[in-house]
Amino acid sequence: MKLLITGGSGFIGRNLAEYFAGRYDVSAPLSSELDLVDAIAVRKYLCTNHFDVIVHTATTRSNRRLGAPADMLDQNCRMFFNLVRNDGLFGKMIHFGSGAEYDRTGLPTRVREDYFDTSVPKDPYGFSKYICAKHIERSERIVDLRLFGVFGKYEDYTVRFISNACCRVLKGIPIIIRQDVIFDYLYVNDLARITEWFVEHAAHYKAYNVCTGAGVALTQLASIVGEVSGRNPEITVRARGLAPEYTADNSLLLNEISEYEFSDMRACIRELYAWYAVQHDGVDTRSLRYDE
Repeated sequence: MKLLITGGSGFIGRNLAEYFAGRYDVSAPLSSELDLVDAIAVRKYLCTNHFDVIVHTATTRSNRRLGAPADMLDQNCRMFFNLVRNDGLFGKMIHFGSGAEYDRTGLPTRVREDYFDTSVPKDPYGFSKYICAKHIERSERIVDLRLFGVFGKYEDYTVRFISNACCRVLKGIPIIIRQDVIFDYLYVNDLARITEWFVEHAAHYKAYNVCTGAGVALTQLASIVGEVSGRNPEITVRARGLAPEYTADNSLLLNEISEYEFSDMRACIRELYAWYAVQHDGVDTRSLRYDE
């Protein structure tokens, strides 16, 4: 089976490319090798290669270190539609959407898939994912896997909480939490195995919440990092109270893939911490503290 993984140099795409190597014939071109915004280049690439499955992980997004680019909406929509407009040139597509499709303003806890389209997201990232999800509702061969919090190696340790906490402990500096929040974190290895199921099987629904279904507070995660490291890091929470919870119901997913058993959170963090321990010299302490 031939797979195209877009966003192959990104956090999720890189992990998936490693996981699927040896299982399938995998292509994971860099953006310099395939510009998904270039409609002609995308069509030529798909005509030249006959992929059974496209796993679309490429996206433009922002974080507290990098502001949203002015063309985020345009970029994300163009990448998506430059692929799907050529749907006669590939088998099926697995699209990585986001919980942001629901509009995070006033989002209920443990949100279900049928909440979608209750409101239109106000931010450009969420709106771009919403537009793609609305198209998928009418598509025959695309499934939307809505991600919430995914963590693992290769993510941006300067802003992604679990990796940031691991690196801070390794560098002997306090773990900083701006405000505690209950979040649904999924280990990237679990995401890879779930994606494999959708590669191998036909989905019965158009969209699934892909998450553990079990929220965990940032303070609890920080404590786990301290435990697995064998150290006693200082943990500082700057603002009182809890920020709005960001969790989802995953019963539709579990019913589809026969009650998938998620990896133990402590074991995952232990594995990630060990990976960063090997990468220790490449971690820039200043970048860890850019927003202090």
